Amino acid sequence: MASTKIVVLADPGDFARMTGRKQGLFRHRGWTMNQIRMRVPHDQKWMLATIWIAILLANIAQPYPDLAPLQHGPAILLLLAAPSLLARWPLSSRSLGCIGLFLMLHILGARYIYSYVPYDAWARALTGHDLASTFGWKRNGYDRLVHGGFGALLTLPVAEMANRHGGMARRGALFFAFAAIGLASALYEIFEWLLTVVAAGDMADYYNGQQGDMWDPQKDMAAAQIGSATALIVHVLRSRRGGGEGISAAQEATDRKD
Repeated sequence: MASTKIVVLADPGDFARMTGRKQGLFRHRGWTMNQIRMRVPHDQKWMLATIWIAILLANIAQPYPDLAPLQHGPAILLLLAAPSLLARWPLSSRSLGCIGLFLMLHILGARYIYSYVPYDAWARALTGHDLASTFGWKRNGYDRLVHGGFGALLTLPVAEMANRHGGMARRGALFFAFAAIGLASALYEIFEWLLTVVAAGDMADYYNGQQGDMWDPQKDMAAAQIGSATALIVHVLRSRRGGGEGISAAQEATDRKD
């Protein structure tokens, strides 16, 4: 008499792996919000909550209320989708922390529409000197800091995604991440240009934050690529000095938690 083997699938991905089919988003649409929350590690939930608090604080006595939705809208949409995205495509807490730090930089800049971040006033209050006079800056440079942070902080998370969920080898994932940062920067500058064409003049100027610099898009893209290259160099040096396996080690740590 033939025996019947009963297989218990503990994870929605088990069926896809057994049948050789790709997992699609439709396999996860049946999850309840409680199931999604259970799949997100506790420390990552705290990271997301901290970013929500930062957005709320950044909009208290908002100095530029007309532009606040345009500045903060993308971050809010990303946060709303984050639990489902992290349940479907898990990331290490290290990578999510990098993304969270970048969002914190963006949220601060968004409060002051980037061009008016009062870092000179803060520096004078702390040291008696402002940064613009000390370094000879002729424009508010906070946007360049965030563009550099975009490359420096998001390169390794993108590499982890490519390695972990895209099936790329580690070296290929790092090269892909460097190229992806450049592509994303270029697409964002094109979006800003289109906004200038479509939107009213003052609104577009405030959002773009060129501050009279005709080479602003090229400098922003260069800042992002320099940040990305810096992140890759630091990653390679740490790996060679025995500082860990980087994206693979982070991935394995998250897999053990799962």
